[in-house]
Amino acid sequence: MKNREQRMTDLLARPGEADALADPARPVFASIVVGRSLGEGVLPHALGLGEERFIDFWKRYFPGPQLILLEGNHEDIPELDDIEHLLLDYRAGLRDSEIWLARIVAYGCAGRDHLWQDLGLANRTELSLLMETGFPALAALNTGDMKWKKFIYRQYCARDGIYVCPAPSCGVCIDYAKCFAPEE
Repeated sequence: MKNREQRMTDLLARPGEADALADPARPVFASIVVGRSLGEGVLPHALGLGEERFIDFWKRYFPGPQLILLEGNHEDIPELDDIEHLLLDYRAGLRDSEIWLARIVAYGCAGRDHLWQDLGLANRTELSLLMETGFPALAALNTGDMKWKKFIYRQYCARDGIYVCPAPSCGVCIDYAKCFAPEE
């Protein structure tokens, strides 16, 4: 059985369409797909895109035989569409793939681990690349390097005027380490 690195190499060696090959998010997409093929993360088998969009994604980014992606152990969250819309409001507007990324990240928020783990990524650095590439304006707001899922939810709640943190600022909050500590 091939490991993550070998599967990544194989996927990224596939030809793909010109716009897909030029997409800086392509390695992140590959990592998400490889993670799901290894049973990592919580995403549905079609990454939350639905069958039709997933088939289009696959043909454009990684043509050839599909990897077997099992159904992840995600929860149904009522805010799924709202999280997706928040991300879409901050998308770079350069590629259609940002629409897919918004849906995939929203589904990743339906897990109970760190967002990078729930997406099936190899590490938090890949998630930061995803956020900076697909949603640069939102990523720029994360000046304190808050954990991404907490940050997304904080933005989501603030958008609706909901402030769940009792402290006047993160720096004085007793839960600071829960939001800003390294994600290992």
